[in-house]
Amino acid sequence: MTQYLADAHHTTDRTASADWWRSAVIYQVYPRSFADGNGDGMGDLPGIRSRLPYLKELGVDAVWLSPFYASPQADAGYDVADYRAIDPMFGTLLDADALIRDAHDLGLRIIVDLVPNHSSDAHEWFKRALREGPGSPLRERYHFRPGKGAAGELPPNDWESIFGGSAWTRTQNPDGTPGDWYLHLFAPEQPDFNWEHPAVADEFRSILRFWLDMGVDGFRIDVAHGLVKAAGLPDIGSGDQLKLLGSDVMPFFDQDGVHEIYRAWRTILDEYPGDRIAVAEAWTPTVERTANYVRPDELHQAFNFQYLGTHWDAAELRAVIDVSLGAMRPVGAPATWVLSNHDVTRHATRFANPPGGTQIREPGDRELGLRRARAATLLMLALPGSAYLYQGEELGLPDVTDLPDEVRQDPAFGRTEGQDGFRDGCRVPIPWTTEGSSYGFGTGGSWLPQPDSWAALSVEAQTGVPGSTLELYRSALAVRREHPALGAGDAVEWLDAPEGVLALRRPGGFVCAVNTTGAAVRIPAPGRVLLASTAVEPAGGDVELPADSTVWWTE
Repeated sequence: MTQYLADAHHTTDRTASADWWRSAVIYQVYPRSFADGNGDGMGDLPGIRSRLPYLKELGVDAVWLSPFYASPQADAGYDVADYRAIDPMFGTLLDADALIRDAHDLGLRIIVDLVPNHSSDAHEWFKRALREGPGSPLRERYHFRPGKGAAGELPPNDWESIFGGSAWTRTQNPDGTPGDWYLHLFAPEQPDFNWEHPAVADEFRSILRFWLDMGVDGFRIDVAHGLVKAAGLPDIGSGDQLKLLGSDVMPFFDQDGVHEIYRAWRTILDEYPGDRIAVAEAWTPTVERTANYVRPDELHQAFNFQYLGTHWDAAELRAVIDVSLGAMRPVGAPATWVLSNHDVTRHATRFANPPGGTQIREPGDRELGLRRARAATLLMLALPGSAYLYQGEELGLPDVTDLPDEVRQDPAFGRTEGQDGFRDGCRVPIPWTTEGSSYGFGTGGSWLPQPDSWAALSVEAQTGVPGSTLELYRSALAVRREHPALGAGDAVEWLDAPEGVLALRRPGGFVCAVNTTGAAVRIPAPGRVLLASTAVEPAGGDVELPADSTVWWTE
């Protein structure tokens, strides 16, 4: 694809919207679970393309697509064999081009996932490295090391995989003898690139230009914090490394050298019209460390995982909002807000359970979880910055916690350490209609089974129904568009409120109040109700704020 595609895709109207990303609402599509265009039970690019009008009507600004590249699918496409090819299960490059064009015609921007920390073991570089054996120049593009022990039988260091077990796998030499080990912070099928090698940096600059020339509006950088490893790959010395992740700087995560990479990428992004962006998936010990990724000459946004993991508690929410805004302010970057994605339990299920982690195995109190999820969404959309939605949350979908073991595909499932391996529960294909073998997902069933109860949660069942979660999202996004000051700025004005209640004012006389308690709370009504997650009743000059609810007013 040539440069003219980028120019054709970015019209004058779209280019004129400078800094669109600072207040954008971005919708994550998990391609295999969004819409199936050919009836094989697996979502694909033609299916996504057919549903773009739905996303336009929903009111989002951009669509982020999880990986669709050529891949053996050992980790749902995050093991990439060819960064310039579409996996046949999802379609072709022509399908990708048509999807980008249609999205732009609808005024939607397209962000694609980029996976630079590791490749698939089916990537041509890695296959050649194994085939050519020790001494192959291709091995320098990954982390191959001799093992410890008398015969090299022990891993080179004590690092553990995020998916459990050692982060090292031993190779076999071409003559059949045991060989060196290679590093994989995730599955063994995902060998880590060595970003100290110039060929790796050159390759990814080329990959960026390939997709920018195709017309994409930006990139979500997978494991953005993991590209650079500490010199010498030192031992950690802890028997419980995985519990340290996110609470300390690790020798394989959040090394300062990653920032030189992103400065180089920013110069490329800035060459293209239309305000192209990059957002970092960066798990760091603090929000302040996350802010390093979005300095003015680096990436544009970074996911706010501290906010995602915050409990449904007024004091905790206020604290993380203040810290997030305060950390971004010095670097001039917008805060981002997210409640769900493809790696964590959906927030309608997290909030249905007692406070815990982001991987929940129990369905909990469904009614409570949905009520809190709706309220949490209105709070998120009232904050300054950019918000990310995960497909199906606008339907109030819960996690599917009772999937049979035999259908699970999360590579962490069944391992003795690491994540629980229950990410499949948030990846079940979403329902579009009230009937059919897959509730409108496609004509050939779905790759993960959908619960029977999802017919009532489908797009068809909720469209036009007052009070439905889908209509709540549509209304909230419409109000946000009508009040552009909602996403603007970098601060909130906190108002006095009873214990367990958050009240904040935004520019333009907009007030948001959130009751995180289990009982109704009476507060003064500051003006006219714009929107509420649960029906509210006036009480003289006051209003009864229901349990676990959020209300928007205009003064």
